[in-house]
Amino acid sequence: MSSTTASGIDVPAFIDAQKIGRYQIFLLLVCASVMFCDGFDAQMMGYVAPSIAKEWGVTRPQLGPVFSASLIGLMCGALTLGPVADKIGRRWIILISTLVFGALTLATMFASNLNEMLMLRFLTGIGLGGAMPNAIALTAEFSPKRRRATMVMSMFIGFSIGAAVGGAVSAWLIPEFGWRSVFLYGGALPLVLLPFLLFALPESVRFLALKGRDDGVLKLLVRAFPNAGLHSGTHFMLSEPLAKGIPVFHLFRGGRALATVLIWILFFMSLLELFFLSSWLPTVVNDLGASVSMSAQLGGLFQWGGVIGTFALGSAMDKLATKALGYVYLFGVFTVASIGMVGHSIPLLAVAIFFAGLCIVGGQNCSNATAAAFYPTAMRSSGMGWAFGIGRIGSVIGPVIGGQLLALHWPVQDLFMAAAIPPAIAAIAGFCLRFAGVGVEQQET
Repeated sequence: MSSTTASGIDVPAFIDAQKIGRYQIFLLLVCASVMFCDGFDAQMMGYVAPSIAKEWGVTRPQLGPVFSASLIGLMCGALTLGPVADKIGRRWIILISTLVFGALTLATMFASNLNEMLMLRFLTGIGLGGAMPNAIALTAEFSPKRRRATMVMSMFIGFSIGAAVGGAVSAWLIPEFGWRSVFLYGGALPLVLLPFLLFALPESVRFLALKGRDDGVLKLLVRAFPNAGLHSGTHFMLSEPLAKGIPVFHLFRGGRALATVLIWILFFMSLLELFFLSSWLPTVVNDLGASVSMSAQLGGLFQWGGVIGTFALGSAMDKLATKALGYVYLFGVFTVASIGMVGHSIPLLAVAIFFAGLCIVGGQNCSNATAAAFYPTAMRSSGMGWAFGIGRIGSVIGPVIGGQLLALHWPVQDLFMAAAIPPAIAAIAGFCLRFAGVGVEQQET
């Protein structure tokens, strides 16, 4: 498809015809830095929970609502700020969200009881929920279609690395300085990053084209592709009409309804599983006899498995799209179940946790790329935001279910057999997406 027409240059076709350049890699790293902070903050409760429970004399079920508070905030932020970004742009939502979750994470270190921590974690979650879908949308909209899955998944590795580094940092900080130091570290990171983001973070080039801002589009495309021969006075267009009215309604129009429902099921089950495991793995491992430090390191290994899985799966997603998605979660069923079978052997447990992370965290990153490629520009942040928002319902339920099962003193083997059910459902949804039109970016609204 030619990028030049009689009426101007079609921005998506123009980007699709270009090679990945330095500016796109730079933008990927900028967005990945936001995801790093997001991942560190979103997972830190799983690492500090054993220390908080001991200091405050609370039970594990009592900590369940605190786990869920930030996830409910994430859901609210994703559902509301995604559609707002489709109206006003991605850049300012990412900046404001980063400021919010950084400042409130710092404030959490002063919490003195569960009620204060619950409220602060809820408000922090709103910021986290706004940053994530917009960083994905921004990366996708600067990437050529043939490499979009790899670019989005590579960017989102920042989240997994942040969560994994959180395990290593927590394992060092908690014994030396106590659990509050983890919130100090997690809150300072995004606030230190914010001035750099203010300077470096661009607006989405596709969003600017959709709004008819030719000067802004030209400036960004010249920066990204200096040898493309673009010149002032060029008119830029988007082969996607502006979605009038409420963007969320358009997720169910133009043949997108079935795919949207399947994407929501996929995100719900995937994030339920991810947060079930990331929230309670350190505690379960600690109960099996590992030290707090070792438990945090093994919990971090779950995220490192996701990092490796994302690198391994990116190329497969570009080539095979949803064909690969179902198989990733299907393999995840067996890896999650195996955690309960080898629970008393630390080396085998480490291997099982690593491969569970490869499938579950890596699978979620595949799901992110799938949704980002499916929705057009006018509703991409809404599509991503609502997918994450529905998924966050699952992420809220996951830690609560885990807390209740632990309170019932389920054997570890039975606990992880039950935990294998959500990835099984996600695998079915992933296979069904092949028959719902997912794998090609939608154009009609």
